[in-house]
Amino acid sequence: MTALPGQGVHAGGSDRPEKTVLKVGFMPLADCAPLVMASVLGFDEKYGIRLVLERQHSWSAMRDRLHTGELDAAQALYGLLYGLQMGVGSAPRDMAVLMNLNQNGQSIVLSRALAERGARDGAGLAALMRAAPRRYTFAHTFPTGNHAMWLCYWLAAAGIDPLKDAQLVTVPPGQMAANLEAGHMDGFCAGEPWSRRALQCGAGALVAPSSQVWPDHPGKALGARADFVAAHPHACRALVAALLDTARWLDASPVNREAAAEVLASAAYINTGVDVLRACLLPRRADWPALRFFGDGAATFPWLSDGMWFLTQQRRWGLLPDDPDYLGVAARVNQIDLYREAAQLTGVAVPDEAMRSATLIDGRVWDGSDPAAYARSFAIHDLR
Repeated sequence: MTALPGQGVHAGGSDRPEKTVLKVGFMPLADCAPLVMASVLGFDEKYGIRLVLERQHSWSAMRDRLHTGELDAAQALYGLLYGLQMGVGSAPRDMAVLMNLNQNGQSIVLSRALAERGARDGAGLAALMRAAPRRYTFAHTFPTGNHAMWLCYWLAAAGIDPLKDAQLVTVPPGQMAANLEAGHMDGFCAGEPWSRRALQCGAGALVAPSSQVWPDHPGKALGARADFVAAHPHACRALVAALLDTARWLDASPVNREAAAEVLASAAYINTGVDVLRACLLPRRADWPALRFFGDGAATFPWLSDGMWFLTQQRRWGLLPDDPDYLGVAARVNQIDLYREAAQLTGVAVPDEAMRSATLIDGRVWDGSDPAAYARSFAIHDLR
C-alpha cells in the first residue's frame, strides 16, 4: 500500500494549521478505520498535519483524556460527547463534534443459550424474561454512549424496561465476548468486531444490527474540546478534510475496504483476525448493513438532529433531570461551519438542512422538530 503524493497541500499562508502534530485517540473497533487509514495513506500530510494515534481500552479512559486535554481529538461515542457537555457523570466541559465518522456498525448480541431457547428477536427475549426466575444482565460500553442508547431503545421497543426489568452493566468493548462466554451476562450491545468475535467463539448469537433500531444512525463522532477547536480552527479544519478524503476512499471500492481490513487487523490497531474485519467491512448478509463511512457526505455531516436525539434519550432514561435547550446545545456542540469549510476544501457535498428524519424501530419518527415532545412521548425515568 503506497502513501498518497504530497502535492496539493492546503496548509499555506493564513490557513496554516496552528498545530501540526495532533494526538488523536481511537478505540480498537472497525469504525476507527477513517483515522487509521488517514494516517497510513498520508491523507493527514496532504493538509499539513500529522496524526499521532493513541489506542484506548475503555470509553471512560477516552472521556477522561479528552476532558483533561491529554488528547487533542478522538474517535468518540456521540452520546459520550453530549454527556460531557451536560456534565453527566463528570464535571461539565464544553465539547465539539467536528464530524460524524460513520453510520451503522453496532450489534445486539444474546447468549447462545437464550437464542437456542427462542430469543432470536426482542419479542422472543421478552417472552423468556417474563418467565425467568431472575433478572437478566445486559452490557453496554458507556452509560451515556451509543451502545447504551441502542440497547435500551431495542429492549423498550420489545416491552422490556431496561432499568426495571433487567440489570445493565458497563464493560469495555474488547471484553464483551469473553464475559458472555463466561456466563457473566446474557447479552450486550457493542461495536464491531466484538459481536462477531462472540459469534466466532460460539458464545453468542447476533439478534439485531443497530441499524434495525435506527437505519443509518450516527455512529462514532470526531470529538474535541471546544476550547481546543477555538484555539486551533485551521488544524481542526485540516483534520476534518483529511478524514473526509479518507471516508470517500473507504466507500469508493471493496478493494479499499479489503486493504483497510488488513491494516486494522494488525497488533497496532485492533489486533484481531483479518477475516473478522473483512466480515465487518465487507458483510455478506444483506440484513446486516455495512458500516457507512461517506455516503456522498451524508454519513459524515454533523447533523444537529443527531446530537439532539442523544439528549432526548438521556432525558428519557433519567440521565438529565430536565429538558435542556436541545437545539441550542446541539448548535454549540456540532461544528457545522467548520465542517462546511473542510467540505468545500475537499469537494464534498453539504446537505441544505441541518436536520434529517428517520423512522425508528418502534414506529416513532424523529426529525428534531420538537425534541421535548419527542422525549415526553416515552415514559421519563427519574433516577434522582
